[in-house]
Amino acid sequence: MTRTSRIMLSTIALSMSLALSSAAVQAALPIDVNGQEMPSLAPILEGVTPAVVNISVSGKKVTRQAIPEQFRFFFGPNLPPDQVQEQPFQALGSGVIIDASKGYVITNFHVIQDADEIKVTLKDGREISAKKIGEDQQSDIALLQIKADNLSQVVLADSDKLRVGDFAIAIGNPFGLGQTVTSGIVSALGRSGLNIENLENFIQTDAAINSGNSGGALINMKGQLIGINTAILGPNGGNIGIGFAIPSNMVKDLIDQIIKYGEVRRGMLGVMGGELTTDLAKAFGYDKQNGAFVSQVMEGSAADAAGIKAGDIIVSINGNPVRSFGELRAKVATMGAGKVVELGLIRDGKPQVAKVTLKQSEESAVAVDQIHPALNGAKLENTKAGQLPQGVEVVDVEGRSPASAVGLRKGDIITGVNRVKVDNLNALEKAMKGRTDVLALNVIRGNASLYLILR
Repeated sequence: MTRTSRIMLSTIALSMSLALSSAAVQAALPIDVNGQEMPSLAPILEGVTPAVVNISVSGKKVTRQAIPEQFRFFFGPNLPPDQVQEQPFQALGSGVIIDASKGYVITNFHVIQDADEIKVTLKDGREISAKKIGEDQQSDIALLQIKADNLSQVVLADSDKLRVGDFAIAIGNPFGLGQTVTSGIVSALGRSGLNIENLENFIQTDAAINSGNSGGALINMKGQLIGINTAILGPNGGNIGIGFAIPSNMVKDLIDQIIKYGEVRRGMLGVMGGELTTDLAKAFGYDKQNGAFVSQVMEGSAADAAGIKAGDIIVSINGNPVRSFGELRAKVATMGAGKVVELGLIRDGKPQVAKVTLKQSEESAVAVDQIHPALNGAKLENTKAGQLPQGVEVVDVEGRSPASAVGLRKGDIITGVNRVKVDNLNALEKAMKGRTDVLALNVIRGNASLYLILR
């Protein structure tokens, strides 16, 4: 289970197959007392369940509360601006081993968020300490590593080949009960706009999912991973047959980047748009409602270089259908910078094809501690389009961290480094990375402009 404070809890997706070939079924199915073959998922599960693990975490949740100004009147200007509180917590979840030789385990970011200690329990009862390799909060994926012999792993399937109605099997650790298997069907694909995560392209399933399934496996009838369970939609976090999983293709793209770079380097297409309505599709000569409508193409972007135009309707990526603008955004962002993709378009009612080399998004997560140790503990994001001033916003600061010690606060906007203007994360990284001299951060805090010195 995830932390009890979360409303959106883990999900899973489904499966059980009546579509097995007769030869495979006869080889694996048990016999009942009347000598009749009966369907069973057991042969599939016996090869997969050893690769699905239980995860337990512990840590301290740090909260900051501003101290009222009236207290400063009595206690003086040296009183800290915030009151820092640490609340111990424990949480449970699930994970999936994807590389037995290297001990790589996939789980949800929200399962291990703020964890000081991560323990992985294998099906055979072994409990092993895990190390976090990397994470992506926007897609809710984290990569762990364990050291142990005789591990099992799951093979990743091509989630773009899924169809609504396919059977699936969900494996996880609901309510801390231990490994549990449920089944259902794929209810929908390409779900987005749910405000569960920033990048949404979910597999929806009706399999029974509950707290603790987060990070667990959604597999097909071949025993291959098709998704990572991440959330359910229901009152009070209870199961009502609407669960969501992150597709395996998205997971693979993200994990490959984390392993290679230590971070996610998001791809960027460079378009703005929205969902395709019936009226909008008709107006642009398209007789279907699936697709992503392009309302604007950014000058100098990857889309601009590939000849994509405002009014185009993007209907596929590498031959796989695009159902919504949210799905397009999630797929492009998780594919990674530098990837060459083929986009299927509808322009003036006629199909077209455009090859695009994705650029690196300026919204890519930056490992701030690798830019400068003094920034460790700060979460940074680009300011929103049209927001003034333009720069890098401090959206969170961990208590008692180096970033907190140098004076950074939540809400600060970094606009310069040593009098060099900074208007996005890439510019901040370029201005600071590798510098060992004293750095002066120009920070806008409310209506005031100030400098913070980093040594």
